[in-house]
Amino acid sequence: MSRATTVRNLLDEHGRTYAEEAGIRLRDTPMPLYQLLTLCALFSVPIKAGMAVSAARELFAAGLRTPHAMVEASWQDRVDALVRAHYRRYDESTATALGEGAQLALDRYHGDLRRLREEAGGDPGKLRDLLTEFPRIGPVGADIFSREAQGLWPELRPAFDQRAQDAADGLGLPRAPEKLAGLVADEDLPRLAAALVRVGLG
Repeated sequence: MSRATTVRNLLDEHGRTYAEEAGIRLRDTPMPLYQLLTLCALFSVPIKAGMAVSAARELFAAGLRTPHAMVEASWQDRVDALVRAHYRRYDESTATALGEGAQLALDRYHGDLRRLREEAGGDPGKLRDLLTEFPRIGPVGADIFSREAQGLWPELRPAFDQRAQDAADGLGLPRAPEKLAGLVADEDLPRLAAALVRVGLG
């Protein structure tokens, strides 16, 4: 099978980003960027991906789609949404982390993560470091954010984390992020990265 066919099959069968699955219409505007940050925080504990996505959908359905809404909600409101999604064991600590992260987003970036991007000044390493200042957003969360947001913020390209690179290698595709990026158009980079991660998890 040619690389082109492998990539086409990957995108057709697995090329749904996690943001899309969580109901986030990802655009370079404050609300969807914050929703992506929330999703990354939910992913940053050892649980199944589907559970993190379900938890994000529950939080958003409860109206917790902005830092203001997250802060104004009670800790119990956040816990209840997580429990409805069966996000157990980490529900209470995550509810706390989400509240603290939302407050940080308001205090430092006025609720707009585009200001974080501006502070990074086009340096993807600095951007990742700033992301990890949010509770629960460690290196894994920063990887996920970069992977999903690379379609919006060119300085993050190419973003293929270790799991995606391992999956690519197993499929006979190049491991190097720059070479993987050459296989698709820029707008398809998040889809290819997500597809590789899904294959790796599967």
